[in-house]
Amino acid sequence: MSWLWAIIVGLVLGVLARAILPGKQNIPIWLTIIFGMLGALLGNAVAGWIGVEDTRGIDWIRHLLQLLGAILIVGLGAPLYASLRGKQT
Repeated sequence: MSWLWAIIVGLVLGVLARAILPGKQNIPIWLTIIFGMLGALLGNAVAGWIGVEDTRGIDWIRHLLQLLGAILIVGLGAPLYASLRGKQT
């Protein structure tokens, strides 16, 4: 069940990151999910480093860090994917 949640969270974070970033990101949905999952992992790591990985109630700071991680990964990964595919962004 944890893999299913990871895929769902990855999809949501990846789609939100693509919506927030300016311009069009020409990446497939499977790569959006992977980038969102990587962003969630990055956000969780940063939350652990600054000591906010487990708080009482809803972990808003951790979720924000996950979204910022997804934005970073999508922002860096989309042009890299496009250059590997030989397409201009």
